[in-house]
Amino acid sequence: MSFPSSVPALQLGRTETAVNNLNPVFGVKFQVDYHFEEIQKLRFAMFDEDKCATQLYEHDFLGEFICTLGVIVSNKKLHRPLILANGKPAGKGSITITAQELSDNRIITLTLSGRKLDKKDFFGKSDPYLEFHKQGEDGKWMLVHRTEVIKNTLDPVWKPFTVPLISLCNGDVDRNIKVLCYDYDNDGGHDFIGEFQTTVAKMSEAQNSVEVEFDCINPKKQKKKKNYKNSGVIIVKSCKIAHDYTFLDYILGGCQLMFTVSKMSECRFFPALQCCSNEIHVSSCSALVLSKTDEKHSDFLFSFTGVEAGSESFPYREGRCEGGGLSELKRAQQMSNGVL
Repeated sequence: MSFPSSVPALQLGRTETAVNNLNPVFGVKFQVDYHFEEIQKLRFAMFDEDKCATQLYEHDFLGEFICTLGVIVSNKKLHRPLILANGKPAGKGSITITAQELSDNRIITLTLSGRKLDKKDFFGKSDPYLEFHKQGEDGKWMLVHRTEVIKNTLDPVWKPFTVPLISLCNGDVDRNIKVLCYDYDNDGGHDFIGEFQTTVAKMSEAQNSVEVEFDCINPKKQKKKKNYKNSGVIIVKSCKIAHDYTFLDYILGGCQLMFTVSKMSECRFFPALQCCSNEIHVSSCSALVLSKTDEKHSDFLFSFTGVEAGSESFPYREGRCEGGGLSELKRAQQMSNGVL
């Protein structure tokens, strides 16, 4: 995915590689700032990866689709054919792009594990991973997140992961989520272990050392075996929902920013700043003011003041250090405890 222009395109990112698959569903998401007043052209190019190489020209080009971000935002879900470099259709190849506005700043962090999952590998155990799907407005399930693969185990413990709540359930904690468990195979023919459905509200019960367990069910096995119980258990060890505040949220919440402007006549004391004579420099930091009160001598006085959001100013603190670079600046910051 990239921004096309008259100059070489700026690559925004790449998806993972779907091994041996003609109908891939990619799990990697791209977050792009949408500017209503600008025409933001995007290029989606599909490649067949033949070897471990970072340069795209070393892979087989399958086709591309170019449009504006505004078109994707207005359609929310876009299905278009892939086009070759000569302008002709790339066979029956097509691409589906889904967009969603991140208007909810809540994020969810999940920690999961498995217990006694089905053995799928002939010479080993299983290489399990999980997929999280949400139901779209058309009733179809859409991939939201895919965990890492845990090799050769029936009792996996996956790394904690964080996703926007609006991506997982459209911000609705009672919305159904489908979780599927697979055994990873190098040839791309991943074996289905089982699945279950839940909601964020249910998973949120996993707090304060309380775990929530779900039976991992394989519907085909369930129909064939009378005494079938499950294909293992998926455990939600922890579920935390928090707000991912933006810079604007801090400003609206009352956080004050201050800055100082100084004229640097000499730069021998701060070579790392690469300052020049008679050049004006602005130094700013959230809830912190750094003031240089002595400019002609190697003995500098740094003044620190701070303001916490929604509270009164911190007491005025001072730290004195010898000039000589950024290490002294950091030492002076440490002398002003409690500012940040």
